[in-house]
Amino acid sequence: MSLYSTRRQMIAMTGAALWAGAVRANPTEPVATRTMEGRAFASHWRITAPAHVDLERHRANIDALLARIDAQMSPWRDDSEITGFNLTQRERAVSPDTALVARTALDIARDSGGWFDPTVGPLVAQWGFGRISGSHAGRWEGLAVSGDSLRKDDAGLTMDLCGIAKGRALDLLAAYLHDAGETAFLVDLGGELKSEGLHPEGRPWQIAVEDPRPSHNGPAFGLRLPDGMAVATSGLRSQSYELDGQRYGHIIDPHHARPSDGSAASVSVLDAEGMVADGWATALAAAGEQGPQIAQSNGISALFLFNTAGGLTPQTTGGFDRYIL
Repeated sequence: MSLYSTRRQMIAMTGAALWAGAVRANPTEPVATRTMEGRAFASHWRITAPAHVDLERHRANIDALLARIDAQMSPWRDDSEITGFNLTQRERAVSPDTALVARTALDIARDSGGWFDPTVGPLVAQWGFGRISGSHAGRWEGLAVSGDSLRKDDAGLTMDLCGIAKGRALDLLAAYLHDAGETAFLVDLGGELKSEGLHPEGRPWQIAVEDPRPSHNGPAFGLRLPDGMAVATSGLRSQSYELDGQRYGHIIDPHHARPSDGSAASVSVLDAEGMVADGWATALAAAGEQGPQIAQSNGISALFLFNTAGGLTPQTTGGFDRYIL
């Protein structure tokens, strides 16, 4: 397997507006956009751009970029850098990208009060959602990054970057397109999205947050994605199972060493960096009802969808409501 399984809960809205808009009445009118798609991280990627853009010229470079990230940070690969660190006793040199993601992961662990926990891998595996083996889950303070080396204070500690690495891949993919001269596009990497410029119709790119309830299909909210911003969503819809009447999801509550109670059905986070949005979405989903307070204290722009007796109840922080359609 690859970096990790998809937790797709974002829907890109492209072409004739699929949210709050009519399908084009004239079938001969030129299509405003074109897309290119591929597979990565046991999931998918999709790039949408104005119709005149030759996206195919980028395919080989994109595939190589995503393969490199997978080789660096996938816990499913025996030859990845992160697996090498997890098997080592104390310290291992890694690429600058892996070191950057690990450093950001530890920053979010600190700022979230441990709700984002890069040592949670063995617990993820214990509950049937991963493959990292080790001990001392919940001791993220025992990990450190020094230059381009990862360190641990106990050989049993491991590092799991699955809750943040895809966001870094999203950032790198968007940066590649920008450096290649593209000025307007929407990148979708397994349901995490980042925009540049405007839709050909002159408006911001539009996306939707998928309804996180397993019994409901379709979008819960539509969003305008500002130029240069990324959005990541973490929730239980795509990776969960039911056992003895109880639903268990892949989002682990590191404070109680078990799957999150699911009170926050999904959390979407906006940030200029996909890596930061990805990590915070993971942390806030794990925190459940405490999530909004943690988001507010850290200045995080987030949309929480809570399961309540009356249905799905939204709550926003950090001005996220400004972008809801």
